[in-house]
Amino acid sequence: MTALILKGIQQAKKLVIAVIGFTILIVGIAMIVLPGPAIIVIPVGLGILGTELMWAKRLLNKAKNKFQKTTKGGAVNEAE
Repeated sequence: MTALILKGIQQAKKLVIAVIGFTILIVGIAMIVLPGPAIIVIPVGLGILGTELMWAKRLLNKAKNKFQKTTKGGAVNEAE
């Protein structure tokens, strides 16, 4: 019985993280056309989603690498 309760709590935690992460990500995407700091909000949403979802973590790491390349003055290769 305890294992069932623990599994339910873990699933509820994943659901809450997913809802919060997707909400922040959608708000960040909306800020691309609306006034607001989309360049800050989108990575925050991906960071929250990345704690539970692997695709979000990979996308965040890819964006972080491209950002670091551009700030160092290197050319960003779109074929990556």
